[in-house]
Amino acid sequence: MITPELAAFIAGLPKVELHVHHVGSASPETVARLAARHEGSSPVPADPALLADYFTFTDFAHFVEVYLSVVDLIRDAEDVAELTYGVGAELAAQQVRYAELTLTPYNSVIRGIAAEAFCEAVEDARERVRRDVGTELRWCFDIPGESGLPAAQGTLDVALEQRPSGLISFGLGGPEVGVPRPQFAPYFDAARAAGLRSVPHAGETTGPQTVWDALTTLGAERIGHGIAAAQDPALMAHLRDNDIALEVCLTSNVCTAAVATLDEHPLARLVEAGVPVTINSDDPPMFSTTLTHEYEVAADLLGLDRAGVSELARQGVRYSFLEAPQAAAVIAEIDAYEASWPEYAPV
Repeated sequence: MITPELAAFIAGLPKVELHVHHVGSASPETVARLAARHEGSSPVPADPALLADYFTFTDFAHFVEVYLSVVDLIRDAEDVAELTYGVGAELAAQQVRYAELTLTPYNSVIRGIAAEAFCEAVEDARERVRRDVGTELRWCFDIPGESGLPAAQGTLDVALEQRPSGLISFGLGGPEVGVPRPQFAPYFDAARAAGLRSVPHAGETTGPQTVWDALTTLGAERIGHGIAAAQDPALMAHLRDNDIALEVCLTSNVCTAAVATLDEHPLARLVEAGVPVTINSDDPPMFSTTLTHEYEVAADLLGLDRAGVSELARQGVRYSFLEAPQAAAVIAEIDAYEASWPEYAPV
C-alpha cells in the first residue's frame, strides 16, 4: 500500500492518458441518464447505484457484451456530445493535461448516426473541453475487431473522408481470440499513408504472437495493453530496442480476467526488462477505477516514490503523439510540480 502522502502527490500530478475508451469512460451518472432517456429499449440500469453490479464481468467476452449494451445507448449526436464533454471534464479533474481518446465511430454509424454528425459532435465537445477546463483531447479511430473487415473499411472511410481536426491515430480493439491482426494490414497501411499513427490493441488476452503480428503487419508504434510480451524475452528486447511502448491498464486486466490478480500482473517484469510502459485506465467507470488510482496501483506494484511516479508521468508524455512544444510544456509542469513538494523522507 502506498502512503497517504504519496497518494496526495499522485492526485495533483499533471498526467496524460493514452489508452482510454470513449464510451467506456462514460460516468455512471451519464450512463444512467442515457439509459433513462432510452428506457425500455436497453438492459442497462437507469440507476447509477445499480451499475456497479452491471459492470461486474465474468470474462472478456462478457465485458464486450456489456460494453456494446452501453454503446447502444448512444443514439444521436446530442448523446455523443454529452458523453464526450463529460469524459473530458472528468479527465481534467484528475489533472490530465492531454488525452488520446479511443473512439469507435463505426459502432455509432451503423446505429444511425451520420459520420459527419458524429465527427462534428466530438469536435464541438473537444473545443468546449479545451475552453472550459484546459484539457487537450485527440482521437484514435478504432476498428471494432469483432465486426470484421466491413468495420475496418467503415472506420477507415470515416477517418479519411471526415478527417476531424483532433484525429491523430488508427487503432484496433475488441476481442483478440479469433480476430487475427494480419487481416487488417491493408486498412492500417492506408491510414498510415494518410499520416495517422498505428496503435492497435494486442497481447491483452492472447499470447506474444498477437503483439508480433501488430508490429510486423500493422506497423504498430505503441501497443494497446501488450502484457503478453512478458512471456517472450525476444519480444521484450524488440520493444526495448525499438523504443515501442505498451499502454498498460492494470485494473482493467484483472476485471476482464486477462490476469488473475494484480499481484500476478507482469508490469514489474516488463519494466525490469526495459520495456517502455505507460499507465492508463482503459474503461475507468466500468472497472471502478480512475487514472489517478491506476498510478497508485502502479506505484505500489513497482515500489515507486515521488520521483518514480513523476518519471512515469513524464514517460506518458514522451510516448504520446502530442506536438513537441506542448509535450515540453507538460513535462516542465511535471518538473515544477515535483519540485514544489517539500523534501520528506522517501515514500
